[in-house]
Amino acid sequence: EEMVFESREGEVFLLGASSWRIEAIDHDRVLVSPAPGEPGKMPFWRGEGPGRPVEFGRAIGTLIEELRALPSAEAEERLRARHGLDERAAGNLLALLSDQVESGGQAPAADRIVIEQFVDEVGDWTVAVLSPFGTRVHAPWAMATATRLRRAYEVDVDTLWTDDGIVFRLPDSDEPPPAELFLPASDEVRDLVVDQLGGTALFASRFRENAARALLLPRQRPGRRTPLWVQRRRSADLLEAAARFADFPIVLETYRDCLNDVFDMPGLLELLSGIEDGRIAVSTVRTRKASPFAASLLFGYVANFLYEGDVPLAERRAQALMLDHEALQQILGEPELRELLDPDAITAAARRAARLDGTRPLRDHDDVHDALLGLGDLTLDEIEARAVEPERMTATLGELALARRVVTLRIADEERFVAAEDVGRFRDALGVPPPPGLPYAFLEPVADPLGDLLRRYARTHGPFTTADAASRFGLGVAPVERALEELASRGALAFGHFLPGGKGREWCDPGVLRDIKRRSLARLRAQVEPVEPAVLARFLHDWHGLTHPTRGVDAVYEAVQRLQGAAVPASDLERGLLPARVRDYDPRDLDELFTSGEVVWQGVEPIGEHDGRIALFLRAEAPLLAAVPTRLGGEVEERIRAALIQRGALFFPELHALCGGFKPEVIAALWRMVWAGEVTNDTLAPLRSLRRARAAARRGRRTRGGSALPPGTLGRWSLFPQPDPWPTETERAAALVEQLLERHALVTREVARAESVRGGFSGVYPVLRSMEEVGRLRRGYFVEGLGGAQFARAGVEDRLRRSRDEEGAEARVDVVWATDPANPYGAQLPWPERPGARPARAAGAQVILIGGRAAAWISPAAKRVLTFLDADAPPDEWRLLAEALSDLPDRRGRGALLLTSVDGETPDASPLADPLRTAGFTPTTRGWLKRRG
Repeated sequence: EEMVFESREGEVFLLGASSWRIEAIDHDRVLVSPAPGEPGKMPFWRGEGPGRPVEFGRAIGTLIEELRALPSAEAEERLRARHGLDERAAGNLLALLSDQVESGGQAPAADRIVIEQFVDEVGDWTVAVLSPFGTRVHAPWAMATATRLRRAYEVDVDTLWTDDGIVFRLPDSDEPPPAELFLPASDEVRDLVVDQLGGTALFASRFRENAARALLLPRQRPGRRTPLWVQRRRSADLLEAAARFADFPIVLETYRDCLNDVFDMPGLLELLSGIEDGRIAVSTVRTRKASPFAASLLFGYVANFLYEGDVPLAERRAQALMLDHEALQQILGEPELRELLDPDAITAAARRAARLDGTRPLRDHDDVHDALLGLGDLTLDEIEARAVEPERMTATLGELALARRVVTLRIADEERFVAAEDVGRFRDALGVPPPPGLPYAFLEPVADPLGDLLRRYARTHGPFTTADAASRFGLGVAPVERALEELASRGALAFGHFLPGGKGREWCDPGVLRDIKRRSLARLRAQVEPVEPAVLARFLHDWHGLTHPTRGVDAVYEAVQRLQGAAVPASDLERGLLPARVRDYDPRDLDELFTSGEVVWQGVEPIGEHDGRIALFLRAEAPLLAAVPTRLGGEVEERIRAALIQRGALFFPELHALCGGFKPEVIAALWRMVWAGEVTNDTLAPLRSLRRARAAARRGRRTRGGSALPPGTLGRWSLFPQPDPWPTETERAAALVEQLLERHALVTREVARAESVRGGFSGVYPVLRSMEEVGRLRRGYFVEGLGGAQFARAGVEDRLRRSRDEEGAEARVDVVWATDPANPYGAQLPWPERPGARPARAAGAQVILIGGRAAAWISPAAKRVLTFLDADAPPDEWRLLAEALSDLPDRRGRGALLLTSVDGETPDASPLADPLRTAGFTPTTRGWLKRRG
């Protein structure tokens, strides 16, 4: 018990109705003697848990909301079935929630904070912030709020935080503070916490532990217990001495310890940001008495402060602590603001503060006088720079001087105009003699004349150095530095590193700094705004390497690595997808990867009689990504399976000899097993021969034995690799997510739908969320129209923005096969609306993109074109589309292209007619012809 370590010999304490004096404290016992009639202190014990993690708090808040939404019987059944509560416990919990809603109107949840205001038993206002997010979030939140309340009301506020919320007691107040005071801004909360932290018992106790660990609190008698009160006294003395050194290492380590290890500052920042952007609602209620949730906080409040007066005074001496904020920033590893603040934002905020932005120009005598009161001393040039009619300012100032509203003072060796009301401040702060004839009220002494001038200077300027302020007023640096530090200690000034390219410490008014941060954030948000869908199309074209294809078998391997698992038509794979990624693509390179065992393919589904969708895999990753084969039960299939199990890979003649039966029957069964994913081949030759079926039949390919091989039987056949055992569902889901990220860079609900992911997006969402929680993924709204659940690896958003900002992007023309994963249209993105048009991701179809926008869809036979351009689209877009169509014969390896239809009409009736002629198309009786070359 902590009380034992807080006690010393000779002290008296109470047990029941009896008093006892401590005679000796041994290593395992306390020896006491009766002390009847003597006053004593109550025994106490305390213990601090680690605090509820914010993730657990979010889960509790979600459960509260879900229970409230369920009927009572269903909610009770859920608590009993899923959470292990018995009938009475479940009923009590639901009754508590019901009483809370009835009393307080709201219950806290994962997306709602409740601020409850009520008067306690002694008539003081108490504010309870009800939140499920845990002590590690609530503690710094409470400290920051206490700092704001102390500055606003100049009273010490009693504060208590627990896992379930925060209690603030405000003595001698007629009305509770506005709710906004309890919601510090996310960009200033850390500084508020640092201001408050040095005066807390938490800081003192952590300092004591760190000092003892650093051997700065040696024992007088090694091997003997050192009472805690002795440690505290020595620690307090050390802390008092350390207060004279702003960069004392143990002090800085204690701040780091509290901010990084004890508090969950990232969790608090996320919570406050959610409140600022509306993701987390705040409900403010005023109740006659504490609601059940608030009452439980009050019990903790009483327990916490019951013995607060017994805490040794030495523990509180940290309040006078000086802190080197720059050294603390380095220890915490936080970036300097000068790296984050936008220079243009600083300039804009400074011009607004100085009334140089044109929003409040000087028009008449009153405007000039008000400007001098608000901005301070100004030269004639500075006044003219703010005036609507600069040429009239000399006369206006003369008239104001005659009216004794404005005077001229010599400050820093130049003539400046000053409002008559400020002359006393300039006299006392700068020693400037006032002109005669001013009313005595304007010359009365003020409490802090230099501080007043510096505060106004800060309010009307951007970040500045001590030298800047000293030069403005013609003073030495030392007195100005002292005055600025005094203002900063009262929270009237912020200091740090603000100016890009600056050196040393700078000062800024908190309001101006907030304006700068707000403007910088607005500029950053403009940069991180979701990109248009067209940008995603350009990005995917580059992501898949279609912009700069490479050569050789290694390029084929890399293409397979990105495409693996995608079900694509075999015909498109070799005439479109791989040639787009591999310059001078040679099918023998892919066959080499098959025969070497590095790559394997699996059938997915047939497309007619001569084509089908297949998926390629790196053999090592096939068990994680490939579909589990469907075992067919036909008689011929059983014979084929038995032969391949017994003999391994076989050419078709060998397989037929082992199976027996008619060749067509065996071939049909073999391909049924291929499309079931059970059988594969060590080449794509059988698929190629299917596409050339008629020509192959006429030529009559023969094996070494001289017999003709039927189409679709070339190569060696084998069972698709099947590990024993197969990876777990969790391992396969994790591998699938990794592959989706590899292929699409951005995983969304639409990607899961396009890839036919088993279980849909819900099947991979837990993996995505877990990867986000450990920092391997980022979640955001990166592309417009794709919903809020978009996941990407770090760096993808930057590449999206680079694609957005690409020079000449609007005139960029890309041609992609409709079934290519690099084409988002018809998958992640909808096709552009076109009445009567039905574009599809069909085998052989192509899509022309202009600036990433789908401009046209070309039918598989390349005879029909559907355009998505508006009739009044710029002529350049029609020209670019026609030029892309004229290049198709070269792209498709055809001798010519014959267009018979454009948007359901003949080409000559289309807005494309003239651009097609210019691009080299020739009208014929059968259509518009463009020959290769």
